[in-house]
Amino acid sequence: MQDIIKKEGYKFFFYPKACESCEGRCCVGESGYIWVDKKEMEDIAKFLDMNEEEFIKNCLKKVKYRFSIKEIFVDGEYRCLFFDNEKKRCEIYPVRPTQCRTFPFWDRYKDEKNIEEVKKECPGIIR
Repeated sequence: MQDIIKKEGYKFFFYPKACESCEGRCCVGESGYIWVDKKEMEDIAKFLDMNEEEFIKNCLKKVKYRFSIKEIFVDGEYRCLFFDNEKKRCEIYPVRPTQCRTFPFWDRYKDEKNIEEVKKECPGIIR
C-alpha cells in the first residue's frame, strides 16, 4: 500500500485505490452541496461541450451567492447529477470540483467525533 495519503491535522490515512471498488459512496446519500467556483463551471461546461449559460441553467442551483451542482433523488437517496449509477462512476471525473478532489480531507473530518461518519462512507479510510 505505497499510495497511502496522510495529511497533517487528520487522524486517519486515505488509500485512494479503494475508490476503484467503492462504487461512488461519496457521490450518493444525504442531500448536500457540491460547490463549484467560476473556473470549475467553465471547465465542466467545456468538458460537457456546453456553453456556460446552458450549464448553469441545467446543471447548477444557486444558493445565496454560490453555485452547487444539482442532485437528483433516486431510489430513496440523493445523487450528484454527474454520478452514473449504472457504471458507478463520475461522468466529469477529470474536471470534478475541488470539493470532490479533496474528499475525504475536509475540515469537518479533522474533528475526532466525525471520523466514524467518513469511515462509514469511505472504504479508503485507514485509522
